[in-house]
Amino acid sequence: MGDKAVNKPTPTLNTPAPPKPATLRQAKWAEDRSVFPIYLALAEQLEIEIPFPQENRNLPQKPDLELFDEVEAWLDEMDQRVAVHELRKLLQTTTLNANETSLCALIHRHLQKSSKTNVDRDKVDFLLVQYFALCAPAKIYHKQIEPHDVALVMRPVLGDVDDSTLDWCEPLEQMIEKLRAFRSLREILKTNFIEQGRKVKETAGGMFYDPPALLTFVRFNFLLRRTFIELMHADLIAIRSGLSQLETGGARIIDCHHFGLSAEEPLGKIREVADEWKQPFQKEYTERSVNQTFEKLLGLRTDVERALEKIAPKTPPGAAVSEKTAGPRGTETAKNPGREAAAVESSAKGAAKPAAESAVKQVAAMALDFETCLEKIWEQLIATPPTRGRSMTTVKIGAARILLSSWEVTAFVSEDGPSAEDLRRAVVARAMVTAAVESAKETGNATSMDKALSIARIEVSRLQERVDIAKQAKDTEAAVNLGISTKRLLTALDEAEKL
Repeated sequence: MGDKAVNKPTPTLNTPAPPKPATLRQAKWAEDRSVFPIYLALAEQLEIEIPFPQENRNLPQKPDLELFDEVEAWLDEMDQRVAVHELRKLLQTTTLNANETSLCALIHRHLQKSSKTNVDRDKVDFLLVQYFALCAPAKIYHKQIEPHDVALVMRPVLGDVDDSTLDWCEPLEQMIEKLRAFRSLREILKTNFIEQGRKVKETAGGMFYDPPALLTFVRFNFLLRRTFIELMHADLIAIRSGLSQLETGGARIIDCHHFGLSAEEPLGKIREVADEWKQPFQKEYTERSVNQTFEKLLGLRTDVERALEKIAPKTPPGAAVSEKTAGPRGTETAKNPGREAAAVESSAKGAAKPAAESAVKQVAAMALDFETCLEKIWEQLIATPPTRGRSMTTVKIGAARILLSSWEVTAFVSEDGPSAEDLRRAVVARAMVTAAVESAKETGNATSMDKALSIARIEVSRLQERVDIAKQAKDTEAAVNLGISTKRLLTALDEAEKL
Protein backbone atom coordinates (compact mmCIF):
# COMPACT_ATOMS: atom_id res chain seq x y z
CA MET A 1 0.00 0.00 0.00
CA GLY A 2 2.78 2.34 0.99
CA ASP A 3 4.71 1.69 -2.24
CA LYS A 4 1.59 2.22 -4.32
CA ALA A 5 0.92 5.47 -2.57
CA VAL A 6 4.45 6.66 -3.17
CA ASN A 7 4.34 5.74 -6.87
CA LYS A 8 0.89 7.31 -7.49
CA PRO A 9 1.16 10.04 -10.17
CA THR A 10 0.97 13.59 -8.83
CA PRO A 11 -2.02 15.53 -10.26
CA THR A 12 -1.12 18.65 -12.26
CA LEU A 13 -3.03 21.91 -12.85
CA ASN A 14 -4.04 22.63 -16.42
CA THR A 15 -2.55 26.13 -16.46
CA PRO A 16 -2.01 27.78 -19.82
CA ALA A 17 1.54 28.16 -20.96
CA PRO A 18 2.93 31.66 -20.60
CA PRO A 19 2.65 33.67 -23.81
CA LYS A 20 5.70 33.60 -26.01
CA PRO A 21 7.68 36.82 -26.49
CA ALA A 22 6.56 36.96 -30.13
CA THR A 23 2.90 36.82 -29.06
CA LEU A 24 3.40 39.58 -26.51
CA ARG A 25 5.19 41.70 -29.09
CA GLN A 26 2.38 41.26 -31.61
CA ALA A 27 -0.23 42.30 -29.00
CA LYS A 28 1.86 45.36 -28.14
CA TRP A 29 2.22 46.16 -31.83
CA ALA A 30 -1.55 46.05 -32.31
CA GLU A 31 -1.86 48.62 -29.54
CA ASP A 32 0.92 50.75 -31.08
CA ARG A 33 -0.80 50.75 -34.48
CA SER A 34 -4.06 51.85 -32.85
CA VAL A 35 -2.55 54.85 -31.04
CA PHE A 36 -0.04 55.81 -33.75
CA PRO A 37 -2.42 58.23 -35.60
CA ILE A 38 -3.00 60.12 -32.33
CA TYR A 39 0.72 60.53 -31.74
CA LEU A 40 1.26 61.64 -35.35
CA ALA A 41 -1.45 64.30 -34.91
CA LEU A 42 0.11 65.41 -31.61
CA ALA A 43 3.51 65.77 -33.26
CA GLU A 44 2.03 67.87 -36.08
CA GLN A 45 0.04 69.99 -33.61
CA LEU A 46 3.13 70.67 -31.49
CA GLU A 47 5.49 70.93 -34.49
CA ILE A 48 7.60 68.02 -33.27
CA GLU A 49 9.74 66.29 -35.89
CA ILE A 50 8.37 62.90 -36.94
CA PRO A 51 11.17 60.37 -37.60
CA PHE A 52 9.07 58.35 -40.06
CA PRO A 53 8.76 59.36 -43.73
CA GLN A 54 5.25 60.09 -44.97
CA GLU A 55 5.13 56.88 -47.01
CA ASN A 56 6.00 54.78 -43.92
CA ARG A 57 3.36 56.16 -41.55
CA ASN A 58 0.81 53.49 -42.38
CA LEU A 59 2.22 50.80 -40.08
CA PRO A 60 2.15 47.19 -41.33
CA GLN A 61 0.27 44.50 -39.44
CA LYS A 62 3.47 42.56 -38.72
CA PRO A 63 6.64 44.58 -38.15
CA ASP A 64 10.25 43.53 -38.18
CA LEU A 65 12.07 43.90 -34.88
CA GLU A 66 13.84 47.10 -35.95
CA LEU A 67 10.58 48.91 -36.83
CA PHE A 68 8.94 47.68 -33.63
CA ASP A 69 11.77 49.13 -31.52
CA GLU A 70 11.76 52.41 -33.44
CA VAL A 71 8.02 52.94 -32.97
CA GLU A 72 8.13 51.98 -29.30
CA ALA A 73 11.02 54.38 -28.63
CA TRP A 74 9.26 57.24 -30.42
CA LEU A 75 5.96 56.69 -28.58
CA ASP A 76 7.84 56.66 -25.25
CA GLU A 77 9.61 59.89 -26.19
CA MET A 78 6.30 61.52 -27.15
CA ASP A 79 4.76 60.48 -23.82
CA GLN A 80 7.48 62.45 -22.06
CA ARG A 81 7.11 65.51 -24.26
CA VAL A 82 3.31 65.85 -24.45
CA ALA A 83 1.47 67.50 -21.56
CA VAL A 84 -2.05 66.49 -20.60
CA HIS A 85 -3.57 69.80 -21.74
CA GLU A 86 -1.98 69.31 -25.17
CA LEU A 87 -3.54 65.85 -25.40
CA ARG A 88 -6.85 67.32 -24.24
CA LYS A 89 -6.76 70.01 -26.93
CA LEU A 90 -6.16 67.45 -29.67
CA LEU A 91 -8.89 65.04 -28.61
CA GLN A 92 -11.49 67.72 -27.94
CA THR A 93 -11.02 69.54 -31.24
CA THR A 94 -10.61 66.68 -33.75
CA THR A 95 -12.46 63.54 -34.76
CA LEU A 96 -9.69 61.43 -33.19
CA ASN A 97 -11.75 61.41 -29.99
CA ALA A 98 -14.49 59.43 -31.75
CA ASN A 99 -12.48 56.21 -32.04
CA GLU A 100 -13.28 53.92 -29.10
CA THR A 101 -10.54 51.42 -30.00
CA SER A 102 -7.80 54.05 -30.13
CA LEU A 103 -8.90 55.64 -26.87
CA CYS A 104 -9.01 52.24 -25.17
CA ALA A 105 -5.51 51.41 -26.46
CA LEU A 106 -4.18 54.79 -25.31
CA ILE A 107 -5.60 54.22 -21.81
CA HIS A 108 -4.11 50.72 -21.65
CA ARG A 109 -0.74 52.04 -22.81
CA HIS A 110 -0.55 54.37 -19.81
CA LEU A 111 -2.09 51.95 -17.32
CA GLN A 112 0.41 49.22 -18.24
CA LYS A 113 3.50 51.34 -17.65
CA SER A 114 5.61 49.82 -14.89
CA SER A 115 6.67 53.25 -13.66
CA LYS A 116 4.03 55.97 -13.87
CA THR A 117 4.64 59.68 -13.43
CA ASN A 118 2.12 62.28 -12.29
CA VAL A 119 1.74 63.25 -15.95
CA ASP A 120 0.80 59.64 -16.79
CA ARG A 121 -1.74 59.69 -13.95
CA ASP A 122 -3.31 62.94 -15.18
CA LYS A 123 -3.51 61.57 -18.72
CA VAL A 124 -5.25 58.41 -17.47
CA ASP A 125 -7.62 60.61 -15.47
CA PHE A 126 -8.52 62.67 -18.56
CA LEU A 127 -8.65 59.75 -21.01
CA LEU A 128 -11.02 57.71 -18.87
CA VAL A 129 -13.51 60.59 -18.75
CA GLN A 130 -13.09 61.12 -22.49
CA TYR A 131 -13.88 57.44 -23.08
CA PHE A 132 -16.95 57.67 -20.86
CA ALA A 133 -18.14 60.78 -22.71
CA LEU A 134 -17.76 58.93 -26.02
CA CYS A 135 -19.36 55.64 -25.05
CA ALA A 136 -22.05 56.54 -22.50
CA PRO A 137 -25.56 56.07 -23.96
CA ALA A 138 -27.52 59.26 -24.49
CA LYS A 139 -30.25 58.16 -22.05
CA ILE A 140 -27.91 58.53 -19.05
CA TYR A 141 -26.17 61.72 -20.18
CA HIS A 142 -28.56 64.10 -18.45
CA LYS A 143 -29.57 62.09 -15.42
CA GLN A 144 -27.84 61.77 -12.05
CA ILE A 145 -25.24 59.21 -13.11
CA GLU A 146 -24.75 56.42 -10.58
CA PRO A 147 -21.64 54.24 -9.96
CA HIS A 148 -23.15 51.22 -11.72
CA ASP A 149 -23.77 53.36 -14.83
CA VAL A 150 -20.07 54.20 -14.98
CA ALA A 151 -19.01 50.60 -14.32
CA LEU A 152 -21.13 49.38 -17.22
CA VAL A 153 -19.76 51.93 -19.71
CA MET A 154 -16.13 51.43 -18.62
CA ARG A 155 -16.22 47.62 -18.69
CA PRO A 156 -14.37 47.34 -22.04
CA VAL A 157 -11.49 49.33 -20.52
CA LEU A 158 -11.41 48.25 -16.88
CA GLY A 159 -13.20 44.91 -16.96
CA ASP A 160 -15.76 43.88 -14.34
CA VAL A 161 -15.26 46.23 -11.41
CA ASP A 162 -16.97 46.40 -8.03
CA ASP A 163 -18.74 49.77 -8.13
CA SER A 164 -18.88 50.24 -4.35
CA THR A 165 -17.07 53.39 -3.18
CA LEU A 166 -13.71 53.04 -1.44
CA ASP A 167 -13.47 54.78 1.94
CA TRP A 168 -10.72 57.17 0.86
CA CYS A 169 -12.86 58.25 -2.15
CA GLU A 170 -15.71 59.41 0.08
CA PRO A 171 -14.78 63.14 -0.27
CA LEU A 172 -15.47 62.83 -4.00
CA GLU A 173 -18.88 61.30 -3.31
CA GLN A 174 -19.73 64.15 -0.97
CA MET A 175 -18.85 66.71 -3.62
CA ILE A 176 -20.91 64.82 -6.22
CA GLU A 177 -23.91 65.04 -3.92
CA LYS A 178 -23.44 68.81 -3.52
CA LEU A 179 -23.25 69.37 -7.28
CA ARG A 180 -26.99 68.77 -7.55
CA ALA A 181 -27.79 71.88 -5.50
CA PHE A 182 -25.88 74.52 -7.47
CA ARG A 183 -28.13 77.02 -9.22
CA SER A 184 -25.61 79.43 -10.75
CA LEU A 185 -22.04 79.57 -11.94
CA ARG A 186 -21.22 82.03 -9.18
CA GLU A 187 -22.26 79.50 -6.54
CA ILE A 188 -19.96 76.77 -7.78
CA LEU A 189 -17.09 79.24 -8.14
CA LYS A 190 -17.32 79.85 -4.39
CA THR A 191 -16.27 76.23 -3.81
CA ASN A 192 -12.82 74.73 -4.29
CA PHE A 193 -14.05 71.49 -5.84
CA ILE A 194 -11.37 71.41 -8.54
CA GLU A 195 -8.60 71.74 -5.99
CA GLN A 196 -10.25 69.27 -3.59
CA GLY A 197 -10.54 66.68 -6.35
CA ARG A 198 -6.91 67.25 -7.29
CA LYS A 199 -5.79 66.77 -3.68
CA VAL A 200 -7.69 63.50 -3.36
CA LYS A 201 -5.99 62.29 -6.55
CA GLU A 202 -2.51 63.41 -5.48
CA THR A 203 -2.68 61.93 -1.99
CA ALA A 204 -3.94 58.59 -3.31
CA GLY A 205 -0.56 57.54 -4.67
CA GLY A 206 -0.72 54.08 -6.21
CA MET A 207 -4.26 53.57 -4.88
CA PHE A 208 -5.45 55.91 -7.64
CA TYR A 209 -5.12 53.00 -10.09
CA ASP A 210 -7.45 50.69 -8.15
CA PRO A 211 -10.32 50.05 -10.60
CA PRO A 212 -13.06 51.08 -8.10
CA ALA A 213 -11.17 54.33 -7.49
CA LEU A 214 -10.88 54.97 -11.23
CA LEU A 215 -14.65 54.57 -11.57
CA THR A 216 -15.21 57.14 -8.82
CA PHE A 217 -12.86 59.64 -10.46
CA VAL A 218 -14.57 59.17 -13.83
CA ARG A 219 -17.97 59.87 -12.26
CA PHE A 220 -16.73 62.88 -10.28
CA ASN A 221 -14.86 64.45 -13.20
CA PHE A 222 -17.71 63.95 -15.66
CA LEU A 223 -20.41 65.33 -13.35
CA LEU A 224 -18.23 68.30 -12.35
CA ARG A 225 -17.57 69.12 -16.01
CA ARG A 226 -21.25 68.71 -16.88
CA THR A 227 -22.28 71.06 -14.08
CA PHE A 228 -19.82 73.73 -15.21
CA ILE A 229 -21.08 73.43 -18.80
CA GLU A 230 -24.75 73.64 -17.80
CA LEU A 231 -24.23 76.70 -15.62
CA MET A 232 -21.91 78.37 -18.11
CA HIS A 233 -24.46 77.93 -20.89
CA ALA A 234 -27.15 79.57 -18.79
CA ASP A 235 -24.97 82.70 -18.57
CA LEU A 236 -24.03 82.55 -22.26
CA ILE A 237 -27.67 82.34 -23.29
CA ALA A 238 -28.51 85.32 -21.09
CA ILE A 239 -25.60 87.31 -22.57
CA ARG A 240 -26.49 86.54 -26.16
CA SER A 241 -30.17 87.27 -25.73
CA GLY A 242 -29.23 90.52 -24.01
CA LEU A 243 -26.97 91.51 -26.91
CA SER A 244 -29.82 90.81 -29.35
CA GLN A 245 -32.12 93.08 -27.33
CA LEU A 246 -29.47 95.80 -27.26
CA GLU A 247 -29.11 95.63 -31.04
CA THR A 248 -32.89 95.78 -31.46
CA GLY A 249 -33.01 98.76 -29.12
CA GLY A 250 -30.52 100.65 -31.30
CA ALA A 251 -27.43 100.31 -29.08
CA ARG A 252 -24.11 100.10 -30.91
CA ILE A 253 -21.58 100.20 -28.08
CA ILE A 254 -21.43 98.85 -24.53
CA ASP A 255 -19.48 99.63 -21.35
CA CYS A 256 -17.46 96.47 -20.63
CA HIS A 257 -15.30 97.51 -17.70
CA HIS A 258 -16.49 94.58 -15.55
CA PHE A 259 -15.19 92.27 -18.28
CA GLY A 260 -11.92 94.20 -18.42
CA LEU A 261 -12.43 96.17 -21.62
CA SER A 262 -13.20 99.82 -22.36
CA ALA A 263 -16.37 101.81 -21.72
CA GLU A 264 -17.15 101.94 -25.46
CA GLU A 265 -16.90 98.48 -26.99
CA PRO A 266 -18.77 97.71 -30.27
CA LEU A 267 -21.59 95.19 -29.84
CA GLY A 268 -20.26 93.15 -32.75
CA LYS A 269 -16.94 92.68 -30.99
CA ILE A 270 -18.66 91.62 -27.75
CA ARG A 271 -20.79 89.08 -29.61
CA GLU A 272 -17.59 87.60 -31.04
CA VAL A 273 -16.17 87.43 -27.51
CA ALA A 274 -19.28 85.57 -26.31
CA ASP A 275 -19.09 83.17 -29.26
CA GLU A 276 -15.48 82.29 -28.39
CA TRP A 277 -16.78 80.69 -25.20
CA LYS A 278 -18.04 77.80 -27.32
CA GLN A 279 -14.54 76.34 -27.41
CA PRO A 280 -13.79 73.93 -24.54
CA PHE A 281 -10.83 74.53 -22.25
CA GLN A 282 -7.71 73.50 -24.09
CA LYS A 283 -4.99 75.02 -21.95
CA GLU A 284 -3.49 73.73 -18.76
CA TYR A 285 -5.82 74.85 -16.00
CA THR A 286 -5.90 75.20 -12.23
CA GLU A 287 -8.69 76.18 -9.90
CA ARG A 288 -7.42 79.75 -9.97
CA SER A 289 -7.36 80.00 -13.77
CA VAL A 290 -10.84 78.43 -14.05
CA ASN A 291 -12.22 80.89 -11.48
CA GLN A 292 -10.62 83.84 -13.25
CA THR A 293 -12.00 82.74 -16.62
CA PHE A 294 -15.55 82.27 -15.36
CA GLU A 295 -15.42 85.45 -13.30
CA LYS A 296 -14.78 87.27 -16.58
CA LEU A 297 -17.87 85.62 -18.04
CA LEU A 298 -19.94 86.77 -15.09
CA GLY A 299 -18.43 90.24 -15.51
CA LEU A 300 -19.56 90.27 -19.13
CA ARG A 301 -23.07 89.31 -18.09
CA THR A 302 -23.07 92.18 -15.59
CA ASP A 303 -21.99 94.61 -18.33
CA VAL A 304 -24.77 93.42 -20.65
CA GLU A 305 -27.39 93.68 -17.92
CA ARG A 306 -26.25 97.21 -16.98
CA ALA A 307 -26.48 98.24 -20.64
CA LEU A 308 -30.02 96.81 -20.84
CA GLU A 309 -31.01 98.82 -17.79
CA LYS A 310 -29.82 102.02 -19.47
CA ILE A 311 -32.05 101.51 -22.52
CA ALA A 312 -34.97 100.11 -20.49
CA PRO A 313 -37.45 102.81 -21.67
CA LYS A 314 -36.78 101.72 -25.27
CA THR A 315 -37.42 98.02 -24.71
CA PRO A 316 -40.46 96.06 -23.55
CA PRO A 317 -40.84 96.02 -19.76
CA GLY A 318 -39.40 92.85 -18.29
CA ALA A 319 -37.20 92.16 -21.31
CA ALA A 320 -33.93 92.81 -19.47
CA VAL A 321 -32.10 89.65 -18.57
CA SER A 322 -31.48 89.01 -14.90
CA GLU A 323 -30.16 86.08 -12.93
CA LYS A 324 -33.65 85.45 -11.60
CA THR A 325 -35.39 85.35 -14.98
CA ALA A 326 -32.70 83.07 -16.42
CA GLY A 327 -34.02 80.25 -14.26
CA PRO A 328 -32.11 78.68 -11.35
CA ARG A 329 -30.52 75.31 -11.86
CA GLY A 330 -32.69 72.62 -10.38
CA THR A 331 -35.87 74.02 -11.94
CA GLU A 332 -37.30 72.73 -15.19
CA THR A 333 -35.50 75.40 -17.23
CA ALA A 334 -32.16 74.65 -15.62
CA LYS A 335 -32.27 70.97 -16.48
CA ASN A 336 -31.85 72.08 -20.08
CA PRO A 337 -29.99 75.41 -20.06
CA GLY A 338 -31.23 76.14 -23.56
CA ARG A 339 -34.73 76.53 -22.15
CA GLU A 340 -33.60 79.46 -20.04
CA ALA A 341 -33.70 81.79 -23.03
CA ALA A 342 -37.25 80.66 -23.69
CA ALA A 343 -38.05 81.47 -20.07
CA VAL A 344 -36.67 84.98 -20.58
CA GLU A 345 -38.80 85.40 -23.70
CA SER A 346 -41.90 84.12 -21.92
CA SER A 347 -41.31 86.52 -19.03
CA ALA A 348 -40.96 89.41 -21.44
CA LYS A 349 -44.17 88.47 -23.26
CA GLY A 350 -46.15 88.33 -20.05
CA ALA A 351 -45.07 91.79 -18.99
CA ALA A 352 -44.99 93.56 -22.36
CA LYS A 353 -47.57 96.04 -23.49
CA PRO A 354 -49.16 95.49 -26.88
CA ALA A 355 -49.33 98.05 -29.71
CA ALA A 356 -46.22 100.09 -30.56
CA GLU A 357 -43.73 97.83 -28.81
CA SER A 358 -44.96 94.57 -30.35
CA ALA A 359 -43.03 94.83 -33.63
CA VAL A 360 -39.72 95.49 -31.88
CA LYS A 361 -40.44 92.70 -29.47
CA GLN A 362 -41.19 90.23 -32.27
CA VAL A 363 -37.82 90.92 -33.95
CA ALA A 364 -36.01 90.44 -30.62
CA ALA A 365 -37.89 87.20 -30.00
CA MET A 366 -36.93 85.86 -33.43
CA ALA A 367 -33.24 86.56 -32.80
CA LEU A 368 -33.54 85.03 -29.36
CA ASP A 369 -35.11 81.85 -30.76
CA PHE A 370 -32.34 81.50 -33.33
CA GLU A 371 -29.59 81.88 -30.70
CA THR A 372 -31.36 79.49 -28.32
CA CYS A 373 -31.66 76.84 -31.01
CA LEU A 374 -28.01 77.32 -31.96
CA GLU A 375 -26.99 76.90 -28.33
CA LYS A 376 -29.08 73.75 -27.86
CA ILE A 377 -27.55 72.08 -30.90
CA TRP A 378 -24.01 73.02 -29.94
CA GLU A 379 -24.56 71.85 -26.36
CA GLN A 380 -25.76 68.42 -27.47
CA LEU A 381 -22.85 67.96 -29.88
CA ILE A 382 -20.25 68.94 -27.30
CA ALA A 383 -21.82 66.81 -24.55
CA THR A 384 -22.22 63.77 -26.81
CA PRO A 385 -19.45 63.37 -29.39
CA PRO A 386 -20.45 61.90 -32.76
CA THR A 387 -21.26 58.19 -32.59
CA ARG A 388 -18.32 56.17 -33.79
CA GLY A 389 -18.62 54.56 -37.18
CA ARG A 390 -21.53 56.71 -38.36
CA SER A 391 -21.58 59.59 -40.81
CA MET A 392 -24.80 61.09 -39.37
CA THR A 393 -25.46 62.47 -35.90
CA THR A 394 -28.88 63.21 -34.38
CA VAL A 395 -29.79 66.20 -32.22
CA LYS A 396 -33.17 66.88 -30.66
CA ILE A 397 -34.96 70.23 -30.65
CA GLY A 398 -38.33 70.02 -28.94
CA ALA A 399 -40.10 66.98 -30.36
CA ALA A 400 -38.05 67.06 -33.55
CA ARG A 401 -34.98 64.97 -34.34
CA ILE A 402 -32.55 66.49 -36.83
CA LEU A 403 -29.90 64.47 -38.64
CA LEU A 404 -26.57 66.25 -39.11
CA SER A 405 -23.87 65.17 -41.52
CA SER A 406 -20.26 64.93 -40.44
CA TRP A 407 -19.31 68.28 -42.01
CA GLU A 408 -22.22 69.98 -40.22
CA VAL A 409 -21.10 68.53 -36.88
CA THR A 410 -17.53 69.66 -37.56
CA ALA A 411 -18.79 73.20 -38.22
CA PHE A 412 -20.18 73.27 -34.67
CA VAL A 413 -17.47 71.54 -32.66
CA SER A 414 -14.10 72.20 -34.26
CA GLU A 415 -14.11 74.62 -37.19
CA ASP A 416 -14.50 78.35 -37.54
CA GLY A 417 -14.70 80.75 -40.45
CA PRO A 418 -17.34 81.89 -42.96
CA SER A 419 -18.11 78.41 -44.31
CA ALA A 420 -18.59 76.95 -40.82
CA GLU A 421 -20.82 79.88 -39.85
CA ASP A 422 -22.95 79.33 -42.97
CA LEU A 423 -23.32 75.62 -42.18
CA ARG A 424 -24.32 76.35 -38.59
CA ARG A 425 -26.99 78.82 -39.73
CA ALA A 426 -28.31 76.32 -42.27
CA VAL A 427 -28.63 73.64 -39.58
CA VAL A 428 -30.31 76.01 -37.11
CA ALA A 429 -32.83 77.20 -39.69
CA ARG A 430 -33.63 73.59 -40.63
CA ALA A 431 -33.98 72.65 -36.96
CA MET A 432 -36.34 75.57 -36.27
CA VAL A 433 -38.58 74.64 -39.21
CA THR A 434 -38.61 70.95 -38.27
CA ALA A 435 -39.36 71.73 -34.63
CA ALA A 436 -42.18 74.10 -35.62
CA VAL A 437 -43.69 71.41 -37.85
CA GLU A 438 -43.59 68.80 -35.08
CA SER A 439 -45.08 71.27 -32.61
CA ALA A 440 -47.91 72.09 -35.02
CA LYS A 441 -48.65 68.39 -35.54
CA GLU A 442 -48.73 67.69 -31.79
CA THR A 443 -50.69 70.74 -30.61
CA GLY A 444 -52.60 71.88 -33.68
CA ASN A 445 -51.18 75.35 -33.03
CA ALA A 446 -49.06 76.69 -35.90
CA THR A 447 -48.26 80.13 -34.44
CA SER A 448 -44.52 79.41 -34.36
CA MET A 449 -44.52 78.21 -37.97
CA ASP A 450 -44.62 81.63 -39.68
CA LYS A 451 -41.65 82.87 -37.69
CA ALA A 452 -39.57 79.78 -38.43
CA LEU A 453 -40.46 79.87 -42.13
CA SER A 454 -39.59 83.56 -42.36
CA ILE A 455 -36.14 82.94 -40.86
CA ALA A 456 -35.59 79.90 -43.07
CA ARG A 457 -36.46 81.76 -46.31
CA ILE A 458 -33.98 84.51 -45.46
CA GLU A 459 -31.30 81.90 -44.76
CA VAL A 460 -31.99 80.05 -48.03
CA SER A 461 -31.41 83.23 -50.05
CA ARG A 462 -28.21 83.98 -48.20
CA LEU A 463 -26.95 80.40 -48.44
CA GLN A 464 -27.56 80.22 -52.19
CA GLU A 465 -25.39 83.31 -52.58
CA ARG A 466 -22.70 81.70 -50.41
CA VAL A 467 -22.74 78.55 -52.55
CA ASP A 468 -22.17 80.69 -55.67
CA ILE A 469 -19.29 82.52 -53.96
CA ALA A 470 -17.68 79.22 -52.98
CA LYS A 471 -18.00 77.95 -56.56
CA GLN A 472 -16.41 81.12 -57.95
CA ALA A 473 -13.55 80.74 -55.46
CA LYS A 474 -13.17 77.12 -56.63
CA ASP A 475 -13.66 75.97 -53.02
CA THR A 476 -15.27 72.73 -54.11
CA GLU A 477 -15.60 71.20 -50.66
CA ALA A 478 -17.36 74.26 -49.21
CA ALA A 479 -19.62 74.55 -52.26
CA VAL A 480 -20.67 70.91 -52.12
CA ASN A 481 -21.25 70.86 -48.37
CA LEU A 482 -23.16 74.15 -48.36
CA GLY A 483 -25.17 73.01 -51.37
CA ILE A 484 -26.31 69.81 -49.65
CA SER A 485 -27.16 71.62 -46.40
CA THR A 486 -29.09 74.27 -48.34
CA LYS A 487 -31.02 71.57 -50.22
CA ARG A 488 -31.98 69.95 -46.91
CA LEU A 489 -33.25 73.28 -45.65
CA LEU A 490 -35.32 73.72 -48.83
CA THR A 491 -36.79 70.24 -48.36
CA ALA A 492 -37.78 71.10 -44.79
CA LEU A 493 -39.37 74.33 -46.06
CA ASP A 494 -41.34 72.50 -48.73
CA GLU A 495 -42.70 69.97 -46.22
CA ALA A 496 -43.66 72.74 -43.78
CA GLU A 497 -45.49 74.77 -46.42
CA LYS A 498 -47.66 71.74 -47.27
CA LEU A 499 -49.25 71.81 -43.79
